[in-house]
Amino acid sequence: MQLALTPEEAAFRDELRTFYRTEIPEDIRARHAKGGELLKDDIVTTHKILHKHGLAVPNWPVEWGGKDWTPTQHQIWLDEMQLACVPEPLTFNAKMIGPVIAEFASQEMKERFLPATAALDIFWCQGFSEPEAGSDLASLRTTAVRDGDTYVVNGQKTWTTLGQYADWIFCLVRTDPQAPKRQAGISMLLIDLDTPGITMRPIKLVDGSVEVNEVFFEDVRVPADQLVGEENQGWTYAKFLLGNERTGITGVARTKVRLAQAKERAAANGLLNDPLFAARLAEAENDVLALELTQMRVTSDSSDGKPNPASSVLKLRGTQLQQLATELLVEVAGADALPCEAEGIASPEWAQLTAPQYLNYRKTSIYGGSNEVQRTIISSTILGL
Repeated sequence: MQLALTPEEAAFRDELRTFYRTEIPEDIRARHAKGGELLKDDIVTTHKILHKHGLAVPNWPVEWGGKDWTPTQHQIWLDEMQLACVPEPLTFNAKMIGPVIAEFASQEMKERFLPATAALDIFWCQGFSEPEAGSDLASLRTTAVRDGDTYVVNGQKTWTTLGQYADWIFCLVRTDPQAPKRQAGISMLLIDLDTPGITMRPIKLVDGSVEVNEVFFEDVRVPADQLVGEENQGWTYAKFLLGNERTGITGVARTKVRLAQAKERAAANGLLNDPLFAARLAEAENDVLALELTQMRVTSDSSDGKPNPASSVLKLRGTQLQQLATELLVEVAGADALPCEAEGIASPEWAQLTAPQYLNYRKTSIYGGSNEVQRTIISSTILGL
């Protein structure tokens, strides 16, 4: 495993570093650095700037807008983006449904959806989880019954992130209730959210934000040509998608930014002089370094572009460290972390945001497959237990 950048890679890094800090509006980066709720306009503006410069979907095949980069270059692209506090290209488009369509869909579907997905002319959301099918995703009960040239979809999805902004949703549906294995009877459909019979209902989270939704399908007719790949092969596509998602969740550079903020604030208020707090912060920094080295090893071993089972390790440890960073920031903020909507209060804005961030980041160990599920994958797939 190569640890030091080559001169060419260092030049590549410097070019991206300059681009992110000059081409992406400073006000967007400042809002993202604070960790508050990300605005739709910020997501769209940033994604479209990146797309204009060929930097939105470098992980895709070259013929559809990807880059012929080395694994190290791909990692530099992401790390520098996070360090510059640039909102990443919309995950649902860039890392989830786009790669699935590029890998498994028909040529006709690729031509129809990939250009618009890369450009964010379609804002996608994900329809996987259900009220009784979260970590046990194979238990999903939303059905799609073939009726001529359409599928009739009935059921419910939940925790649909940014669904209130979305144009389309990619859904896992049950097309064969009699399949001998639950996983064998699942398909993936692409559904226009303007289709009659769809209801989107927001869910207010514990931090006060509204970023997830419930989606209800009542006799929704979906054209059969919006089936991804083959019928009853959706589980294969879902595993491919989740492998990409879990690797992206790691967020090493994002955690570095949070820890740097915690150190800066703690130095300013004297908490860094507390040996116990200083030790916890140093341990967190060392753990992030160890995770970064693991990520580099996984990246260097994934040159074929296929998801690596070690993505479960990255997801597990990455989310734990993200949560730890929010805990340290709350400790630095102290009593000022208590949210207060009154105007003219003495508590600084950064401190007011730490408690909502802490609460919001409890989700990271659940989405993308809960950390308990990741431990099962690690024990069986990697350790062979």
